[in-house]
Amino acid sequence: MKSIVLFLSLFVFFISAVNSQNKIVHDLKIQGNKKLKPAFVKSISSIKSGSILDSTVIEQDILRLKRLPSVSHAYYQVFQSDDNQYNVFYNIEENITLIPFANVFTTNDDEFAYRLGLNEFNLFGRNISLGGFYQHDIYSSYAINFRAPYLFSNKLGLAVNFQDLTTLEPVFIEGESEDSNYKYNNKSFEVLGLYEFNFKNRLELGINYFVEDYQYKSGATNPNVPQELNVHKWLLKGIFEYNKLDYYYQFVSGFRSQFNFQYVTSTNDILPDFFIGWNDFFLFKRIGKKGNWANRLRLGLSTNDNTPFAPFSVDNNLNIRGVGNIIDRGTGVVVLNTEYRYTLYEKNWFVLQGNAFVDAGSWRNPGGDFGDFGDSQNIRVYPGIGLRFIHKKIFNAIFRIDYGHGVTDNSTQGFVFGIGQYF
Repeated sequence: MKSIVLFLSLFVFFISAVNSQNKIVHDLKIQGNKKLKPAFVKSISSIKSGSILDSTVIEQDILRLKRLPSVSHAYYQVFQSDDNQYNVFYNIEENITLIPFANVFTTNDDEFAYRLGLNEFNLFGRNISLGGFYQHDIYSSYAINFRAPYLFSNKLGLAVNFQDLTTLEPVFIEGESEDSNYKYNNKSFEVLGLYEFNFKNRLELGINYFVEDYQYKSGATNPNVPQELNVHKWLLKGIFEYNKLDYYYQFVSGFRSQFNFQYVTSTNDILPDFFIGWNDFFLFKRIGKKGNWANRLRLGLSTNDNTPFAPFSVDNNLNIRGVGNIIDRGTGVVVLNTEYRYTLYEKNWFVLQGNAFVDAGSWRNPGGDFGDFGDSQNIRVYPGIGLRFIHKKIFNAIFRIDYGHGVTDNSTQGFVFGIGQYF
């Protein structure tokens, strides 16, 4: 009996001694915030009152904060409160988050289109995004988007999106020297569940109901290709992301991978069920005090149906700057975008950044094989230069101008304007 009491006494003494050596968080305090709610910051932070003071955990919290649209920069301080207890201060520099935006794009074929929108990225001070846009690309389109990644907890959120998108789409009919042009409308409603496993890994799962409508306008025709088509579809969607990026104002460093998979069911045999999947790999590296090397590699495949409505497109705003607005389609894609960004001028809130880039890619023809990726007719290489006008205190306030000039067969050249970095 005495040995048991002695053992318990020694055990309690040991635990007390260990606890007395650990530094304990007395309180987490939020400073510098104006619109962002302190309760929200504390809810997504791993450091809590009473937890062990751990610089690794704090640094992860700071990285998470810097990824929020509402935060331009964040850092921490630690001050002793009482014996072995410490106050942790998260200092936040907020972004302006009610943002108008505009995208304008053109090529040497005198194509012209624009998109105007307005987004609030910190609704109610809880990192909730609500916004929409109007687009004119020969026809009018609009969309409304809602995204709340921490709506239900510090891990679980929701996104809801609606769009009514109408464009003039080229359709490439096999054996015809001339392309067809169709008025294409996509009206969709999407609901996604958002889940964050941990600091680096997150998942999105959801469903999308949409209606596609094709109406022939001009160009080549073929008896096997309908001139009018209206199809109701369901789309199952999944996105998995690994994110190890670190931000310091306009500079980015680290690695990120995002995998997208979609399965689409159709009510029309002309547009059969298909899958599409692609992975974007991002690699960013700081070079000196003013340089930033940025890379994106996209690898994608879809069901290899011999259809003029293949899902992967070659487009100014998606992958190859200067190539034109949807000039080709395929059932597979390999695209590499690499650019060197250099800060030419920086004063207070303003940054002028220059960049030199090379966009290169190839596509698999509908119904083709993997050898298509090496076909010179499918390979496009577009080097170019650009400028970025950056406001450091407004989220995504990067006005972008790029000029791309093709160096492969039958190339074009053109300007691409937009808001935000190209990738």
